[in-house]
Amino acid sequence: MSAEEPASGQAGAPVLEVRDIVKTYGGVTALGGVSLALTAGHVHALAGENGCGKSTLIKIISGAERPDSGEIVIDGVSHSHMAPKDAIRLGIQVIYQDFSLFPSLTVAENIVLTSAVANRRKVFSPGANRPAAQRIVDELGLTLDLDKDVERLSVADKQLTAICRALVNDARVIIMDEPTTALTHSEVQRLFGLVRKLQDRGVALVFVSHKLEEALQVAQDVTILRNGQLIISGPAEDFDRRSVSRYMTGRDIDESRLVNEPRYDRDPVLSVRDLSLPGAFQDISFDLHPGEILGLSGLLGSGRSEIAEALFGVIQAESGTTMVDGRPVTIRSIPDAIRAGIGYVPEDRLTQGLFLDKSIADNVIASSLNRHRRRAGLLDRSRIARTITEQFQSLRIKAPNVAAPVRSLSGGNAQRVVLAKWLANHPKVLMLNGPTVGVDVGSKEEILTILRAQAAAGMAIIVISDDVPELVAVCNRVLVVHQGRLSATFTGDEIELDAIQGAMAA
Repeated sequence: MSAEEPASGQAGAPVLEVRDIVKTYGGVTALGGVSLALTAGHVHALAGENGCGKSTLIKIISGAERPDSGEIVIDGVSHSHMAPKDAIRLGIQVIYQDFSLFPSLTVAENIVLTSAVANRRKVFSPGANRPAAQRIVDELGLTLDLDKDVERLSVADKQLTAICRALVNDARVIIMDEPTTALTHSEVQRLFGLVRKLQDRGVALVFVSHKLEEALQVAQDVTILRNGQLIISGPAEDFDRRSVSRYMTGRDIDESRLVNEPRYDRDPVLSVRDLSLPGAFQDISFDLHPGEILGLSGLLGSGRSEIAEALFGVIQAESGTTMVDGRPVTIRSIPDAIRAGIGYVPEDRLTQGLFLDKSIADNVIASSLNRHRRRAGLLDRSRIARTITEQFQSLRIKAPNVAAPVRSLSGGNAQRVVLAKWLANHPKVLMLNGPTVGVDVGSKEEILTILRAQAAAGMAIIVISDDVPELVAVCNRVLVVHQGRLSATFTGDEIELDAIQGAMAA
């Protein structure tokens, strides 16, 4: 169904509609006449690449932004715009990726506090409000510890807390922004069970996710935006992952397995033997060859990230040996790892991998200044400029120029800058933790293409990820970590979705 013929297989009058919403920023059109209808008890998947207008539309619905034109219709009443307090009063809640919880307060306090603020209560008594929190938790059949501080919760339980908070505020529309990004497979299924309970309560949900299989699994309706325009809207059964990707990007995305042949005839670039850190991982041993992309997977908390952090000096292993190019290296700190020729793109690129207020140029050159010095120790400015330009162009970073602040970039382009920072340092081993987390399907394809190209040029790469389709698409070998130990190894034709997911869950 095209944008000119919107429909969504919905029954009954919509709880909320946005009609012909237009929003521009400095002459750039973020939304160009977008319409959307949400029905009670339906999950509506909102899809599109970064920068397509999804976030702007959510901000307008929740009152954080004011549209230039168009209307928001709730229960048949038209509004030209919405203030945040009006949106909350009318039952609209947004659960963002960071959940916007108070870490030092308890679960119960987080659930009921915003309701008290919205109702303009001058005195807040956690004890008096606790029954309201308990009622929601019981009604949803959850096992949340109401007296536990939120900072001590798992990501999954923080999300459940945010959902309970929305329901205490009598939410009729809940918008979930990337709700499964940091969840394990079992936690995702638990979340989907809760989503079905919310549907039974008559809540209309908007599900925003780059994980297209999950969005299609849970949604009844789909709307796809591209460059601020409504491309298509229709019932979920009319779409599959390939068609959604095509509508999002305007082209067919090749997600087939495509790997280069590593140089197994040469000595390993990296050899790890019996690497151990009690409580995190134990007896980790593997080799990594030139041109090889090695996947390191496992459930959240399996120890996969800690292994990478130990190899990069973020934490210190208590025992074991590490060799680079056949020579033993001692890695007690990040500078030790960099000197050994190891680079690391962290999972949280925004707080650990980038200087957000600095320019693209400053970020690209941040890890390789010592490689750009003359013999006298002075920086070679012309060489630095060449490196920045080469990385900016070869990684196709979409920005006006290298002086643009990193904070202004989309997730996919921010990830390219982190990659550029390490590629400028020419590491022998490059480790990437969740290299495509939070990026859209088009950017994901481009990032994986960059990794393949680096491997083809001889770089040894480790991809730490629980995104199994990503591992299948790009890895020569996949190691599965379970409770801190290597539990399974897959090579060649063994690398396939069901086998790896089965090993992760075993």
